[in-house]
Amino acid sequence: MLYLDYAATTPPYAEVIDTVAEVMRSYYGNPSSLHQLGVEAERLLGQAKDVIAKILKVKANEIIITSGGTESNNLAIKGAAYQYRSRGNHLITTQIEHPSVMESFKQLENEGFRVTYLPVDETGCVRMDALRESICDETILVSVMLVNNETGRIQPIAEIGKELADHARILFHVDAVQGVAKLPIAPHELGIDLLSASAHKFRGPKGIGFLYRRENVKLMPLLVGGGQEAGNRSGTENVPLIIGMAKALRMATDHLAHAIQHKYRLRQVLTDGISAISELRLTGSANSNDMAPHIVHFCYPGMKAEVVVHAMEKHGICISTKSACSSDELKPSNVLLAMGYDRDRASSGLRLSFGEEHTEEDMIKCVKALEQVVQVLKPTARLRGERS
Repeated sequence: MLYLDYAATTPPYAEVIDTVAEVMRSYYGNPSSLHQLGVEAERLLGQAKDVIAKILKVKANEIIITSGGTESNNLAIKGAAYQYRSRGNHLITTQIEHPSVMESFKQLENEGFRVTYLPVDETGCVRMDALRESICDETILVSVMLVNNETGRIQPIAEIGKELADHARILFHVDAVQGVAKLPIAPHELGIDLLSASAHKFRGPKGIGFLYRRENVKLMPLLVGGGQEAGNRSGTENVPLIIGMAKALRMATDHLAHAIQHKYRLRQVLTDGISAISELRLTGSANSNDMAPHIVHFCYPGMKAEVVVHAMEKHGICISTKSACSSDELKPSNVLLAMGYDRDRASSGLRLSFGEEHTEEDMIKCVKALEQVVQVLKPTARLRGERS
């Protein structure tokens, strides 16, 4: 089976699996315990944070361990909103965020916060003019994703960071779940105060992630109890998964520049092949530098996306539609609607995502399968178009 759904989850490195198993076997102490086993677990925990911090060029005490991207986003957004509510009640995000971000803001709206949802252009890029116009004296938080999880569009994070540098009271959160270990990221250099990441997106274990929180930024904890993670996130730390996450992040970033180049070459093979199939429409910017190296998104107007997914599976290829968190909902993509697509095209979006270990031959195989699937489905798509 050719697995091209890396934006949903990635297969763990074999070395990570072995490491997690070894830590579970030999270092099972509670990091909060005072005995030798506890001290050893705490030491490993500290080493893992050091590894993560070094890669992000931040301090180890700026890393908060979480259960993954969803918790990191919730803690960053709600923790900041609750902590700094005395400064104001206005929050800013975009219309194309991941459900864990969108639902966090919806919840805050129900609690009395005012939220501005910034529009995007036809390529899926947030409109900077709308951001500037939205900022007011009551604004306390701006949250913009680094890479859109459906289309792969890269957002202008550096530009936003510079814009917000003139507003010292506004915190800047970045959902970097699709960007960590895919693109170079240094929060201090980009003006980022809070950054979310999830291990299973870069070939680490599921159920573990982290939140970078700039030193001196305070968050109201969502989970209270034993006061772990300096009081930011209570709960006994899952040392095996944390070590696995740090190892996966190190492995994924050891040769990052080479990996990025390789994946952009794979992306070019896919986009060239898809462009040659007249029934399909690529999504996003024509400038490849605007797009993440590991995601290609396209639409098949007139055809339901899930039909294509199942047809490709018969060819031994796994692809996906929208976010894995919402792909079972038979609704048009909110992201594509925000980009100005009609409901038909917004219901036909398909995503290919891949890793460094994939080859050009894999991409060619995928394109050939798409050609065959389109030929088979073409009469059905034409009939649907005539009825609409």
